[in-house]
Amino acid sequence: MQRSFERPQTLEQAIGLLEKHGDAARPLAGGTDLLVQMRAGLLRPAVLVDLKGIEELMSLELGADEVVIGAAHSTASLRENADLVALFPGLLEAAELIGSEQIQGRASLGGNLCNGSPAADTGPALAVVQAVCEIAGPNGRRTLPVAEFLTGPGATALGVGEILVSLRISRPPARAADAYLRFIPRTEMDIAVVGAGAWVRLEADGSCAEARLSLGAVGPTVLPVALDALVGGPIDDAALATAGEAASAAARPIDDKRGTIAYRRQVSGVLARRALRIAADRAAQRS
Repeated sequence: MQRSFERPQTLEQAIGLLEKHGDAARPLAGGTDLLVQMRAGLLRPAVLVDLKGIEELMSLELGADEVVIGAAHSTASLRENADLVALFPGLLEAAELIGSEQIQGRASLGGNLCNGSPAADTGPALAVVQAVCEIAGPNGRRTLPVAEFLTGPGATALGVGEILVSLRISRPPARAADAYLRFIPRTEMDIAVVGAGAWVRLEADGSCAEARLSLGAVGPTVLPVALDALVGGPIDDAALATAGEAASAAARPIDDKRGTIAYRRQVSGVLARRALRIAADRAAQRS
């Protein structure tokens, strides 16, 4: 099969190529998922559209009110930015788990998200910080929350010719922080049995003002967990136990080689408690 490789320099050129070739084209950001799928024969695109030459997709802006991360910006580069790590330690914990050091030189948050895997680490981590996807396509630009961008296993809200341009995240307020944890069968570079992203904002007296929790790998897409019961009280052992029970109840896993339904529900509760405690401890240290 003959295959062409395109490297557009502008977003408009990339959109034009994807619109022209339709299902025969695939965007190439990091390629860490796409190339594996091609080698396995799951995908046979006739045209590869490399997005790494587009400045907007490679950018990183730490503004006064929000952070804008280009969808193709490498996770290795993100991890080296001390200011970004300080703002969103949980999100960067998730980024650090995308493959090996070598892979992270190409891998990106946007590429990992666009793969649409229910077990992806970026989904829960981006959902709890309420990241917004900026999308560009033949009909202009639009935005979607991450939770709406992910629509099912291997599926996103992207239409024909559309590209995820960036991820926009509001700077956290005082006494707020995030955390991310996952459980895998091996010590490194495996797919999550469960992933848990947590975000906590505390009042001045240390009580919980707001808490968010999202789970990965235990449903067809990222699952939010309602934590209204935590608001107004301390995030102590009793509150964390309540959150863990809510996480286990919200999980909708399947049986597979990485774990049974019962096991994944139990791990969901454990990770929820741990991630929320870490997020709360970090929030307490932020004035």
